[in-house]
Amino acid sequence: MIKRPLSLYALCGSQRQASTSLRLLEALRLISPDGVSIEICDSIGSLPIFNPDHEGDRTPPVVEGFAAKIRDADGLIVSCPEYAHGIPGGFKNALDWLVSRDEVPFKPLMFAHASHRGDLVLEQLTEVLKTMSLRIVPEAFLRVPLAGKSDEAQATILAEAQRNGALQAGLDRFLEAIRASV
Repeated sequence: MIKRPLSLYALCGSQRQASTSLRLLEALRLISPDGVSIEICDSIGSLPIFNPDHEGDRTPPVVEGFAAKIRDADGLIVSCPEYAHGIPGGFKNALDWLVSRDEVPFKPLMFAHASHRGDLVLEQLTEVLKTMSLRIVPEAFLRVPLAGKSDEAQATILAEAQRNGALQAGLDRFLEAIRASV
């Protein structure tokens, strides 16, 4: 059986250039198998503050572009740090732009968490994303504790997660869930 190519769109909840969440998403992109592409979103920081008065015909082009990438993806990967026991404002803003649109309902979603802590943000994101009708794939959950580590330690941890198959296993479970629903 020939597997059709899959396109995943990765959303990083941190806008930091040296974000551990971004580093984890990049590691997943690098190990994605043939026929699977992972594009990491770079527009979240450019989205204007959500305003329902600017939806519909008044939706800003950058929001339309962001939504189109999500619509075209077969699945989403979310990696988001916890800020002050919650969802970072910019990331919540991005989600708010999607609430009343039709791109996200039933879209498969995988969490890739780059910290040994941060369970509050995972609980809050789960609540928000389920309310938005995304299909969270719990068996694909991936936790790689990079937060608070030096660049060298992060590289070592990611290399070990690649070597022991943890990165590939999480991604493979997600891809299986997507293919099973097609």
